[in-house]
Amino acid sequence: MNWNEKTILLTGGTGSFGQKFTEVILKEYKPKVLRIFSRDELKQSEMMSKFGNYPGIRFFIGDIRDRERVYRAMGGVNIVVHAAALKQVPLCEYNPFEAVRTNVIGAENIINAAVDTNVEKVIALSTDKAVAPVNLYGATKMCMEKIFVAANAYVGPVRKTRMSCVRYGNVVGSRGSVIPLFKKQKETGMITITDKRMTRFWITLEQGVEFVINCIEKMHGGEVFVPKIPSMKILDLAKAITPECKIEYIGIRPGEKINECLITEDEARHTLEFDDFFVIEPEQPWWKVDLWSNGKKLPDGFRYTSDKNGKWLTTEELKKMCENI
Repeated sequence: MNWNEKTILLTGGTGSFGQKFTEVILKEYKPKVLRIFSRDELKQSEMMSKFGNYPGIRFFIGDIRDRERVYRAMGGVNIVVHAAALKQVPLCEYNPFEAVRTNVIGAENIINAAVDTNVEKVIALSTDKAVAPVNLYGATKMCMEKIFVAANAYVGPVRKTRMSCVRYGNVVGSRGSVIPLFKKQKETGMITITDKRMTRFWITLEQGVEFVINCIEKMHGGEVFVPKIPSMKILDLAKAITPECKIEYIGIRPGEKINECLITEDEARHTLEFDDFFVIEPEQPWWKVDLWSNGKKLPDGFRYTSDKNGKWLTTEELKKMCENI
């Protein structure tokens, strides 16, 4: 893909992923235009100061719930990276309709605008919490995945828009990450952990951004891409950040899992494995089964879960990853 000829729209552009994506795409890929779309005027102002010297960057204040504003921002766009979402699990549980309006209805606005304006490719960011969801945030992300995959069916022969999803686990140092909480609690000599058995998939912002960019280049439309990433134990993370602190176990929060899953046993039946990632293929009849023919089928009963992962981060590796956060 020749990124120099592409106009990109990045929704949720002032969030943790959006800021890192902006940094990487401007420095290494140099698109023709990058449009930052978000409702946070303060963070847009801060990004203008940081990235404003790049001639192709534009800033659009707007909400993905606002259909007309999404259409206006989408005009002339080649690539859409959809990262906007309400993500905080407890807040989504307490404000369920708001989560649905942003994560589901907002996603529908992105899809309709992309199809109607003939965008080439749209990739949406999902989460391991969308797999067998037990909280509202995960359920809205599951819905988002479903409608993005299904939208490829009604594009038709005239339109060229193709849509796929990327699904990965917890992001090191993102907003809402446990790392800043542990560092703040460190001052008191006591940290809080919900459950000592807890494990999570772990990925850095840089890894997430590069994976999304690679998937944009590879996608045919309809896939859900899952990277192969390591797991970590919450106790190992606590030891890496606050080895001298006492631990108080406070119990699992509403909608929280002990372990996370990125690919279920049912999904594994139509998933292909590659060296560094998995591709979950659509089960719909419009999907051409030979598009990823060089992939390896998964064995019966395969599940990709954080507690049964073959790759684990050590306490020392976690300590190094958390140093600059």
